[in-house]
Amino acid sequence: MKHRHPARWAYALLAAPLLSSPAFAADWSDTFLGYRFSTQYTEPMNDRTIQKHILSLTHVNGYSLGQNFFNLDILQSDRYDPSNGNGSNGATEFYATYRHQLSMSKVFDKNLSFGPVKDVAVTAGFDLNTKNTAFAPRKRLLVLGPTFKFDVPRGFVDLSLMVGKEWNHCGLGAPACPDSRRSFDTQFLASLNWNLPFDVGSVPLKFQGFANYAGPKGDDYAGISTKSEVLVRTSLMADVGKVAFDKKNTLWVGIGYEYWYNKFGNRYKADGSLKPGIKTSAPTVQLEWHF
Repeated sequence: MKHRHPARWAYALLAAPLLSSPAFAADWSDTFLGYRFSTQYTEPMNDRTIQKHILSLTHVNGYSLGQNFFNLDILQSDRYDPSNGNGSNGATEFYATYRHQLSMSKVFDKNLSFGPVKDVAVTAGFDLNTKNTAFAPRKRLLVLGPTFKFDVPRGFVDLSLMVGKEWNHCGLGAPACPDSRRSFDTQFLASLNWNLPFDVGSVPLKFQGFANYAGPKGDDYAGISTKSEVLVRTSLMADVGKVAFDKKNTLWVGIGYEYWYNKFGNRYKADGSLKPGIKTSAPTVQLEWHF
């Protein structure tokens, strides 16, 4: 089974209507183009490591009651993850994520802080994807749940505990996918997101990333039980624009790492053996251009 899990929850605070009415005009916003690359990506039922170039467009803004996060990833694989009907061309995937975060302290005009938590929000959103492989996934995911926003000196640390409901598609046909369309069971999702800026001498740096846990969601297309999965994606970035051009928060360059266990909830084949390609351990190079 090869469904899609959130490609990116954040690297910035989540959520608020992207097309705001005057009553909900954005108080602040940030938009950037991103790029990351590795030769060590994997895909379930594929025993080869895969090279991918990933372009992204990210927008985050805040308004009087909350925040918005939107990200679109365009992932281009090499020939070891082929497109449908053309083994010499790598597959192309589009993956969109949107989250809206509504601050309960702002809605009720009340201090809801406790312990290390400075605020509690309600997060809702969706993921959409498509990929031109023979599998032809078309993920549709809805999520909803509370987010606990921790009090840190700079940046942010958020923990979201949500329920998710996914619908997806498999184009392989029987026996791999006798059921081409699948409505998965409701699942538990936990997402820890962080962005922690700091300085080393005159060089601005930031340590950013997320760690996601997704619980089982019933059987896959072939009736095999899905398993819990873990996805961690993190990076250490330097503000090169500030150092080289004295333009703060314009060009960031850094290194990162991605770890994915039981990728897309895969674990076992029908005969009980482990599927190949379900564990990713990929160092990455990354950059962001903010405008």
